[in-house]
Amino acid sequence: MADSNVTKTEKTDPSGRLSAVVTATDGIHVVSLSGEIDHSTGDTLRQALAFPDTPRPRVIADMRQVAFMDSSGINILITAHRTLSEAGGWLRLAGTTTPVMRTITIVGLDTVIDCHDTLTQALNT
Repeated sequence: MADSNVTKTEKTDPSGRLSAVVTATDGIHVVSLSGEIDHSTGDTLRQALAFPDTPRPRVIADMRQVAFMDSSGINILITAHRTLSEAGGWLRLAGTTTPVMRTITIVGLDTVIDCHDTLTQALNT
């Protein structure tokens, strides 16, 4: 796989609690998240996962630096998954931290969205 990363955009929550950097690798949008995902930072996540003008959008949310996620994040991920799937694309999660993965597993989101231990695994699946 060619290393063709190109920074597309960076979004930061005004409170400074969540940042999202979007890059592209071989046509796959990689959204690298850092911070906490909750009601007050949800718009940053929602905007970072939106690719309305992209045909068959493929998106990986790199969760390695997400320390916390509540039900707001779960709902945003479900909505993004549905939207991307309806457009012929997909959403994958990569590198999810133990506390966040516990939340994902409890609600069963890991049975809906593909979760991978590493970004490399998510890119190569």
